[in-house]
Amino acid sequence: MTGETVRLTVMGTTDLHGNVFNWDYFKNTEYDDSAHNDIGLAKISTLVTAVRDRIAADRQAPRPLLLDAGDTIQGTPLSYYFAKIDPITDGQLHPMAAAMNEIGYDAAALGNHEFNYGLDVLRKFQQQLDFPLLGANAQDWTSGLPVFPPYVLKRVHVPGERPITVGILGLTNPGIAIWDKAVVENKIRFGGVVELAKIWVPQVRKAGADVVIVAVHSGMDLSSSYGDALPVPENASVLMVETVPGIDAVLVGHAHQEIPERLVTNKQTGEQAVLTEPLKWGMRLSLIELDLRKERGRWQVVGRHAQVLNANTVDADANVVAVLQQDHDRVIEYVNSKIGTCAEAMSAATAPWEDTAALDFVTFIQADAVADALAGTPEAALPVLAIAAPFNRAAAIPAGDVSIRDVAGLYVFDNTLLAVTMTGAQVREYLEFSAQYFKQVTGTGPFTSDQVTNAPTVTAPNGTPDYNYDILGGLTKPLTYTIDIAKPVGSRITDLEYGGVAVAADQQFVVAVNNYRQSGSGNFPHIKTAPVVYNRQVEIRQLMIDYVLTTGAIDPSTFHTTDWSLTSGGAPIVVTA
Repeated sequence: MTGETVRLTVMGTTDLHGNVFNWDYFKNTEYDDSAHNDIGLAKISTLVTAVRDRIAADRQAPRPLLLDAGDTIQGTPLSYYFAKIDPITDGQLHPMAAAMNEIGYDAAALGNHEFNYGLDVLRKFQQQLDFPLLGANAQDWTSGLPVFPPYVLKRVHVPGERPITVGILGLTNPGIAIWDKAVVENKIRFGGVVELAKIWVPQVRKAGADVVIVAVHSGMDLSSSYGDALPVPENASVLMVETVPGIDAVLVGHAHQEIPERLVTNKQTGEQAVLTEPLKWGMRLSLIELDLRKERGRWQVVGRHAQVLNANTVDADANVVAVLQQDHDRVIEYVNSKIGTCAEAMSAATAPWEDTAALDFVTFIQADAVADALAGTPEAALPVLAIAAPFNRAAAIPAGDVSIRDVAGLYVFDNTLLAVTMTGAQVREYLEFSAQYFKQVTGTGPFTSDQVTNAPTVTAPNGTPDYNYDILGGLTKPLTYTIDIAKPVGSRITDLEYGGVAVAADQQFVVAVNNYRQSGSGNFPHIKTAPVVYNRQVEIRQLMIDYVLTTGAIDPSTFHTTDWSLTSGGAPIVVTA
């Protein structure tokens, strides 16, 4: 067979975020979006089976491999239920483990969201998998040794030839040190993607790998949402390939982008590697195809290509559906259970550009919980503010009966609540930083939302995401301010008042904030270094649900905690969706 080529196929998913079924638990219907994407492992399984069947028909072709690049066990009510309501630590099999085992994955890399529910849940999930969960840069705090397997070798049979030894290296995102500081501090530290690839790729080669594939939870293009809060970048997959020799292919995750194929040249050797990122939630399946030929008795990659397959082209795999249907039904019943009523409808559709009752509800819940907890402490005399971001423009709580899914849709992340103290000057600087979310425009419009929101910045070159735009509100008195987006970044906040009185630079506030932001995510000023006065590791979403369960009702007129407006040159701006 010398001189002939064989094609090794490697399939990949990433950022599955708890999606097995093509189902929107918050809308209680099949998932759909403007591009008519479908989601979930049940559909991915059908694509995988088709690829395997096609390759099996060629008796000379090596068996394909299947990998994942992380962020698996967080993101839907399905994954939340088996972490918090009926947790896998009490003996339940995680639905993502059940689905991935049924499909037959060969390896997966850790994502940052794997750490959201704590190390006990993560370790139990790891134990339930039939394949290794890799993380070469998840290192023991003291020794620096990896606390998850760094890589695995897979020997792929080739008829009439020696097997192809495929080394699969897993790397996760160093931002975990910030985003889940409370979980990992003094336990696990996270080296840079590039730095640890330099150490481990040669070791994978030395261990006998003919081919090296990296599954990495780090976006392609160099950027960091956390700025200089860490010495290593958040997104560095291309830089890794350019810098580290010996990589043949990379399955990329974290950025939630669809990049079917990108060829990148190593600056030291001139050799190319192929990178691919299959969007998110099981919308796509990456297909990496590596052509190999025997040279001096060793397999060498002589060609590389990648593409993505669309999950909306196939039906769900009946076997995966059968395995998970009972879990799915339990979660649907849970999220649709009625817990109270709402006096009037609340929508987050316009929350990025105008004051809404929906975000006021979030800030009220946070501030109220902090105020209650601080009763009897020196900080109890300080006014309480709260920070919230418009996570989900599709979220809405209807008038009338309210279910768990209605409330949970307003807060889709598993963040916990903290509180810090800040001065009036720091609050102003915080709001100025947040206001860089808006593009600089003149005139009053009407503008479409994309003409004024999601402005690109140095740390978000593709546009500031909604979750990195914060509003602030009060508790017993409203916080009011105006954002003038005709002005340059840094000088947009005017008329900043608390309870109708101008906020003084030296005025002291308690500020309720989620753990994601307080740990430094988004690189907002002051919040990371401000003195912490409350941290009970209570989930904000659960506080919202508990409030409705306790009071039985949501009345938006009782929590008008903020009053901010968007202007241009002092005149109100008209923004349409």
